[in-house]
Amino acid sequence: MNERNTKEKRINSAKECAFLAVFVALVLASQLALSAIPGVELVSVLFITYSFVFGAGRGALSATAFSLLRCFLFGFFPNVLALYLVYYNLLTLLFGFLGKRPIQSGWKQLLLLTLIACVCTVLFTVIDDILTPLWYGYTAQAWRLYAIGSLYFLFPQVICTAISVPLLFFPLKKTFGIARRGL
Repeated sequence: MNERNTKEKRINSAKECAFLAVFVALVLASQLALSAIPGVELVSVLFITYSFVFGAGRGALSATAFSLLRCFLFGFFPNVLALYLVYYNLLTLLFGFLGKRPIQSGWKQLLLLTLIACVCTVLFTVIDDILTPLWYGYTAQAWRLYAIGSLYFLFPQVICTAISVPLLFFPLKKTFGIARRGL
């Protein structure tokens, strides 16, 4: 009986690893596909929904794998790697936590999650506006200009989040829920 449990655990672990790999590949592909359009991305809604369904631990694991693997596609920039490791792990921890808490379902839940996602999108830019100038030792004036320049990307990102979360959250939640039952 003990040998059978061990074999089942290995099969379940292999399924989880395979699903995680497919999910990270999906996130990377979505980022690559939309990378030519400034401020338009689906990475956030994918991580939000995945973490909401699978929990903070699996969400953080996928966020870390994504952050490290994206260097192969977009190049290795230490400040960007640090930004992604900090931001996406915080995002997945937050939404993994929210997924375990009873929140009203339906449009009220969606409105709350969309609002939180938009605030998190602003937080991404704020973290970048602090991290990058510190990393490269910008002067105060260069720092200000960097922050002002980031606003041109912030607005489309917030709009994209405000559209993608309400549009994709429930279909992705249902899809990930079905996948979770299969693991």
